[in-house]
Amino acid sequence: MPGSPDARSVRSDRPRVVVSVPPHLRAEFFTPQVWGELERAAELTVLDEHRDRAALLGALPGARALITSWRSPQADGELLDVADALELIAHTGSAVAPYVTEDVFRRRVLVTQAGDEMARPVAEVALAFTLALLHRIQRFDHALRGGAEWAAASQAPPRHEIHGSEIGVIGASRTGRAYIAMVRAMGARVSVSDPFLSDEDAAALGVSAVPLETLLSRSRIVAVHAPVTEETHRMIGAAQLALMPDGAGLVNTARSWLVDEDALLAELTSGRLDAAIDVFDAEPLPADHPFRTLPNVLLTPHQAAGSVECRQRLGASAVDEVLRLLSGRPPAHAVGVDALTRLR
Repeated sequence: MPGSPDARSVRSDRPRVVVSVPPHLRAEFFTPQVWGELERAAELTVLDEHRDRAALLGALPGARALITSWRSPQADGELLDVADALELIAHTGSAVAPYVTEDVFRRRVLVTQAGDEMARPVAEVALAFTLALLHRIQRFDHALRGGAEWAAASQAPPRHEIHGSEIGVIGASRTGRAYIAMVRAMGARVSVSDPFLSDEDAAALGVSAVPLETLLSRSRIVAVHAPVTEETHRMIGAAQLALMPDGAGLVNTARSWLVDEDALLAELTSGRLDAAIDVFDAEPLPADHPFRTLPNVLLTPHQAAGSVECRQRLGASAVDEVLRLLSGRPPAHAVGVDALTRLR
């Protein structure tokens, strides 16, 4: 089993690395081979109670690198004041804003993230959601599990194949681009709304770059892949949802931040739209939330990036960044202070 039951700090001439990852995630992130490479390269201080700020304060003096996971304490001025040898913070997730501050960049500590490794599994789930909504699978499943008669359970709005369907993608992010490649390979016609997507990039992706309103009004499925910034907060609200054609579907494997959940609930309750959702304003999703009862909604508990392979790549990516640092090589996935604008 990778890791240790208690934090430990060993006096040694070898470089020291702090691993702020809880036991269950260490088991998922670090294969024995990857963990062995890290142990051979450095002395490890392993924090089981990875949310314990005091423990992290005690572990950082003398450490050259820190590997963080979700809900690790934010590296601010107080932590950096004791981190007298810190050169790298390697985050095992994507957005780094919850875990570092501007102080980190001012003090020239490198920051890396492993978000590239999440793109494919999240895109695969978005594709699975897309196919389910096109074929109304969630409606049939809900009806049969709810005890509906066979004939009644067979009733659903018109169903469609992905080949030839208009698919709209909001955000040409890493995940958005992976999703675009998948749905285009299956014959979908794809439109993208992204203010930063150039005509040249759109042509290279094989998509049409269109305004958001145009995308919403003509797409059979709309997949949300935009980043979480101040500008994208509730970018899909009542007015935007009203533009979607009757029977269209919304796929959200990104963040609930991007969609007005109350407005979406109103549309879904009416039965006019379908949706497949992996992310919610309140997580865990309350047991009495209306989403749970709607036959036109497919739900998963924020698990789009939860594949075995993805988790192992996240760990391998963070370890690789540490090994690069210790061998004098530049990081592969460094981010700058502008990464702080991506909120979560």
